[in-house]
Amino acid sequence: MEALAVLFSLGPFGITTTVATTWGILLAFGLGCWLATRNLSAENPGIVQTALEGVVQAIEEAIETVLPGRAGLLLPFVGTLWLFVAVANLTGIVPGLHSPTGDLSTTAALAFVVFVSVHWYGIRSEGLQAYLRHYLSPNPILLPFHLLGELSRTLALAVRLFGNIMSLEMAALLVLLVAGFLVPVPVLMLHIVEALVQAYIFGTLALIYIAGGMQSREQSDAVRKGNPK
Repeated sequence: MEALAVLFSLGPFGITTTVATTWGILLAFGLGCWLATRNLSAENPGIVQTALEGVVQAIEEAIETVLPGRAGLLLPFVGTLWLFVAVANLTGIVPGLHSPTGDLSTTAALAFVVFVSVHWYGIRSEGLQAYLRHYLSPNPILLPFHLLGELSRTLALAVRLFGNIMSLEMAALLVLLVAGFLVPVPVLMLHIVEALVQAYIFGTLALIYIAGGMQSREQSDAVRKGNPK
């Protein structure tokens, strides 16, 4: 696959098209953030500042819906995750480029980051002992099933995004090959909408998993009382 083509090597590591595209996205994010925030104004915000504030506010409201009062804590991670996945998904509409999220290695890395973040925020919120205790609730015999659930949902998170973006790019390519360039606009709009939907789903699932980790003690208490949430 072209997305896995090695462009050059850094010692024993081969830099593929996916890695190079990902670096380009990160560089664009860094440069864009610097340009957009260097002249912020509370009195006369420009169009760019107004748009950015709208995006941040929308993400904060989404986090508040799932975890009230925790938006300030989770906004940097969840917001960055949402924006990165959205831009990565949309990269496929640029001629000559492929979406990094159409590569299983990228989605696996993102899912692993979410996996680590779930435990990080859970331990930070509940404390190490209380957080680990919920794996033994309501009965220690369920520990293997809890661990299997953690692994399976992480795998599903990676495979779902990879499969959807890869199939989206393949479907768009097949339509263009069959119909030529007579229908580029509908295909392009479909790609944009689906890419944004998949980014929203990925970010929302990550947020829900993190919320579950941060509320593990409440869930364990509810289970012991016979009133699971």
